[in-house]
Amino acid sequence: MRKRCKVALLIETSRAYGRGLLRGISAYTHTHRPWSVYFEPHGIEAPPPLWLRKWKGDGILARITEPATEKLILATGLPAIDLRGAVPDSQIPLVGLNSQVAARMAFAHLRERGFHHFAFCGVATGQYRFLDLRAHELERIVQENGFSFSNYPRDTTAKVAKSWDEEQYRIAQWVIQLPKPVGIMACHDDQGHTLLNACRDCQINVPDDVAVVGVDNDEVLCELSDPPLSSVHSNTVHIGYRAAALLDQMMAGEISLSGTSTIDPLCVVARRSTDTLAVNDREMAAAMRFIREHACDGINVQDVLQHTGLSRSTLDRRFSSVFGKSAREEISRLRLERVKSLLINTDHPLPKIAELAGFEHSEHMGTLFRHTIGETPGEYRKANQVRHPFLD
Repeated sequence: MRKRCKVALLIETSRAYGRGLLRGISAYTHTHRPWSVYFEPHGIEAPPPLWLRKWKGDGILARITEPATEKLILATGLPAIDLRGAVPDSQIPLVGLNSQVAARMAFAHLRERGFHHFAFCGVATGQYRFLDLRAHELERIVQENGFSFSNYPRDTTAKVAKSWDEEQYRIAQWVIQLPKPVGIMACHDDQGHTLLNACRDCQINVPDDVAVVGVDNDEVLCELSDPPLSSVHSNTVHIGYRAAALLDQMMAGEISLSGTSTIDPLCVVARRSTDTLAVNDREMAAAMRFIREHACDGINVQDVLQHTGLSRSTLDRRFSSVFGKSAREEISRLRLERVKSLLINTDHPLPKIAELAGFEHSEHMGTLFRHTIGETPGEYRKANQVRHPFLD
């Protein structure tokens, strides 16, 4: 019989991201081999845990913020996984969010709202590679589609701000000079919150002139923002679950791990900071609003035509020009997003999910899902549904 492993969790409890990871780790240990967990609540900037020098354990899961902590972990010689990626050229394998997919989701969310100008609001430190990945991928896809792009702080001459107030002022000056309306991806929810404050201070209308989407979906911070902040859901529970599973295999000697393993974000959780349609074509705005409100009610393009009074050729041409896709494609996209949410968050059978998402037959839903997503609904559910046994 395999012994109970001793695992140190160096993960902050002060932030939603860390708490999500802990939930995923807890879900794994309750459904597989239980661990003896060594853990103490702390913040993200806690000093290196010097007790590790004499600790006799089997493995470590850590959110490593500085080289000193990495050095301390490496000195133990134990299997370890990093869950942050803040240390350049780290020798410890990383499991984290796929930042490039997060950027693509943010772009798609803003593009669906009709934006032709885009920007990225990062932090001036430049020390986090995963934040740079988000900026680079957003810039790539924006330019690939022929739209304008700006990057804070790269597109400013400002040095690192000395205070939060100074940073907010500099962001406000940057936003003022951007072409409007503009959709902005903030590097994370903290910066999204600061960006929204900056917009309010300089009396820029959100979301009609500036729409903002963050990353991590910290529900408390997003709802405290004014207006509430839309955000990419980082899928932290699944990241924590996956990291725990990999560490378990490492401690058993079944695998060796190196490099980076990423988990895709779930979706963009839409709130008021992006609740707009940045289009001058009022008929196309009305068509999009009708589709958003009724896509999962079983409507088709004929219903959109009746609502707008336009011909099929006119709708197809103008809708594609404004939103970069056809009305039929947007109906299918919204239905599939509903299917994905139901697969992850409910135990409904496929026929029930098809009904709730506006499909007449579950077979049609399954075929479209597999063709678009690249896996069956059952495979998607198995890969993404991490349930905590005490929350069922």
